[in-house]
Amino acid sequence: MRINLKTLGCRLNEAELETWARQFQSEGHRIVQKSSEADLIVFNSCAVTNDAVRKSKHLIRRTHRENPSAKLLVTGCYASLNSDEVKAALGVDFVVTNSDKGRLVEIAKENLAIPTMPSLATEPGEASLFALGRQRAFVKVQDGCRYRCTYCIVTLARGEETSRGIADILEEINALHAEGIQEAILTGVHLGGWGNDLGLRLEDLILAIMENTDIPRLRLGSLEPWELTDKFFDLLQNDRLMPHLHLPLQSGSDTVLRRMARRCKTTEFAHLAARARQACPDINLTTDIIVGFPGETEKEWEDSLNFIRAQGFGHIHLFGYSSRIGTKAASMPDPVPAAVIKHRVQQLHRIAGEQKRANLKRFLGREFPVLWEEGRESQGGGDKLFPGYTPNYLRVETTAGRERDLCRQIATARMVSVADGGDCLIGELVSGY
Repeated sequence: MRINLKTLGCRLNEAELETWARQFQSEGHRIVQKSSEADLIVFNSCAVTNDAVRKSKHLIRRTHRENPSAKLLVTGCYASLNSDEVKAALGVDFVVTNSDKGRLVEIAKENLAIPTMPSLATEPGEASLFALGRQRAFVKVQDGCRYRCTYCIVTLARGEETSRGIADILEEINALHAEGIQEAILTGVHLGGWGNDLGLRLEDLILAIMENTDIPRLRLGSLEPWELTDKFFDLLQNDRLMPHLHLPLQSGSDTVLRRMARRCKTTEFAHLAARARQACPDINLTTDIIVGFPGETEKEWEDSLNFIRAQGFGHIHLFGYSSRIGTKAASMPDPVPAAVIKHRVQQLHRIAGEQKRANLKRFLGREFPVLWEEGRESQGGGDKLFPGYTPNYLRVETTAGRERDLCRQIATARMVSVADGGDCLIGELVSGY
């Protein structure tokens, strides 16, 4: 069968998609990029915000309209929280909740009359990730969360924490590397909680990967700042562990953080950021900020801006707060008016842009090994333009002759300028590459 996989939302959804792609392919089925060509469409939905729910509904309906003859299986957080609603939606053949995601391929075969094909039916040399257009791979190592931040619905949708075993993770990473993948990104709902149910810590998993795989690059997904230990910072000395940490701050005001039920005060966050930079001067620290949380006063907003300015983040993911039914925050008093949230987002957007440009500038003149992605024709034709990422997750663009194909290669480039838009570096390939 021809199978199309779609997702909306987080990196964990992406990791699950990649796992299903490999599993379907091992059964002899073919992954296709266009839903119009598929016999089965699997949609991994999202429910983190009301807007995500709206988009999930829209994509389900649109997918069915585009290919009404294909079987449509819907899973993910929206499907788990609103399974009856999804089952009633036009064209949905089957719903798999998050609790059964690990058996999705098996369930699809049992309930949608999908045949099992011999593994030799897989097209020779075709890797499922490459069929999806990937250059790196997300590896799901953990699911669920034991914390209850007042704005978050995902803990309800994903359930209690569960960790994958080390041997299973090592097997997947080694298989990915054998396919040609150069970088694995560990991800989970609460990545720093990996091993809590196994009597282990995330550092144990990282060490096991370093000792039992040869994949050149290991990157970490979002980590709650309170999970970082001295042993973790020691691991940053290993060149294979990429020097980039995404540490969600959410607010630079301690009183807002208390209302969010966050477990890290601003002084503690600042200490951890300084500790990370001491351990690895080139580290790139990025974060998430929620703007306009219920009750956020002008004083709290100014405190937040001042703290964010002092941290010098390499990138900030901005989220204007929107009420999510089912969360504690949805019933909190003193909602911030939409116009005020919009103004504050614009303020922080300017600051984030300034910090990003300043962070990029400090690496000018340096050389870094870059993992390059799919190239495209540059303006005016002639050379091809290749984007890629440094170890510390700085986006770089370079040009190469039309006969060159840098995609999925690690090649060194010298950082020569910041792009006009201020969102990436311009690099030149070092002689020999």
